[in-house]
Amino acid sequence: MKQKPDLSFWKLWNLSFGFFGVQIAYALQSGNISRIFRTLGADPHSLSFFWILPPLMGILVQPIVGTLSDRTWTRFGRRIPYLFVGAAAAVAVMCLLPNAGSFGMAVGTALIFGLFALMLLDTSINMAMQPFKMLVGDMVNEKQKAKAYSIQSFLCNAGSVVGFLFPYIFAAIGLSNVAAEGVVPDTVIWSFYIGAAILIICVIYTTLKVKEWNPQEYREYNPVSEEKEESANWITLLKNAPSTFWKVGLVQFFCWAGMLYMWTYVVDAVSETVWGTIDPATGDYQEAANWTGVLYAIQALGSVVWATLLPRFKNVKMAYSVSLVLGGLGFLLIPFCPDKYLQIIPFLLIGCGWAAMLAMPFTIVTNALQGYGHMGAYLGLFNGTICVPQIVAAICGGTILSLVGHHQSTMMIVAGVLFLLGSVCVFVIKDKKG
Repeated sequence: MKQKPDLSFWKLWNLSFGFFGVQIAYALQSGNISRIFRTLGADPHSLSFFWILPPLMGILVQPIVGTLSDRTWTRFGRRIPYLFVGAAAAVAVMCLLPNAGSFGMAVGTALIFGLFALMLLDTSINMAMQPFKMLVGDMVNEKQKAKAYSIQSFLCNAGSVVGFLFPYIFAAIGLSNVAAEGVVPDTVIWSFYIGAAILIICVIYTTLKVKEWNPQEYREYNPVSEEKEESANWITLLKNAPSTFWKVGLVQFFCWAGMLYMWTYVVDAVSETVWGTIDPATGDYQEAANWTGVLYAIQALGSVVWATLLPRFKNVKMAYSVSLVLGGLGFLLIPFCPDKYLQIIPFLLIGCGWAAMLAMPFTIVTNALQGYGHMGAYLGLFNGTICVPQIVAAICGGTILSLVGHHQSTMMIVAGVLFLLGSVCVFVIKDKKG
């Protein structure tokens, strides 16, 4: 078997550049879904149920995309066809979702329309997102894999910053941040339009710049033959997965459950803590929602800075654990920062945890999977460690909200505790170094 060649910085960059556009779409979704459904008339106690769809689509779509792309060889590549089709579908749905309240439908009908559009958006984003991780697994050697995922993490955070800031920027340049009751403001609608345009441009760039290996080249650089990759089903793969796969998954469970509660309740939490309202019909609430987008962007910037410091840790597990502790402390601080500028501190801390969540699990797991084959299928299945926790958390969200006194700000404390539990579980992992 040949050693995979070292790739130049720009080749590593091109492998992941389209992820910038995909992440803008993902940021617009995660930053505005609760805002959109609250504006449409959703009750806070049922809000978490709308968040079941994103991870549910992920757990269904990503293993399928991974498995099918493992067996796909076309003139356009192995992973790229799925990437392009997913992105094109996402663009179409991004133009529909924020208009759910603009078609004169009743509240219930608008919520169902929005739910259906959200399902399609999640399906297409997941279809577009997974191939980027597979491209790195296919074409990057072990020496450069951490660097490749770091570039992907940087582009992920850069896309997040852009997507999260869009509503705030559009409000600043004069677009209306309020609308009729049940109608999503223009600041959000135009954010989705511009995000869709950037997404398709970035994905076209990657499809033009990246040339995947043909089947013969792939077999020369990867230890498991294509014939062997055809033979196993998902249950067999999970039975044979290295223990590291499951141990990292335990950490993922607590972290992604915490993030789900952030995405679901943080707009209301910030609005309640700083502006003293959770009524989506008020201008204060919509202002709080825009400011939450700024805080999300600050989180992403904090993540970029922290990601540059992570390699300075001599112990990978210590870096992972410390990052999650800082993220947990950030969540715990949110309900105790009554000034909007004070909220910057907890979101910077959350960014530290987010940086570790983006880079370390996939680096550790892909190292452990060397020699197992089925890289695309395994990474698709590993996505279950992201999706299942969110599904469980979404199902339990309304109940937990009632137990903590019906205050969305208190749900940030729940998220913080989950992160701290994840930081403890890091020490059960045995990292296989590439």
